[in-house]
Amino acid sequence: MTVGSGEKQAETLEATLKQILVDDLFLDVPPDRIGDDDGLQDVLGLDSLGFVELRAQCEQRFGVQITDAEFTPVHFRSVRTVADLVRTLRADAGEHVAVPK
Repeated sequence: MTVGSGEKQAETLEATLKQILVDDLFLDVPPDRIGDDDGLQDVLGLDSLGFVELRAQCEQRFGVQITDAEFTPVHFRSVRTVADLVRTLRADAGEHVAVPK
């Protein structure tokens, strides 16, 4: 994999997570206004049900299994931390799945 394609994949993963937050979790913030490091709870106001739904959406859209041990505030603090978790789970599974647009 070249660096350029990795960067594109990273941008797409974060962008997809932002779209999930807006389209599926109904956050009233445009995706381009959501920062990669904005706190999902503190800044964006995601509640406990929202976190459960985000977990389910990540599992479905990205083809990963998020265990209860991985479903923590550390991994679900921001778009960046969720994206990092998804990347780690994909790498551990040895998958190189295309990120949906």
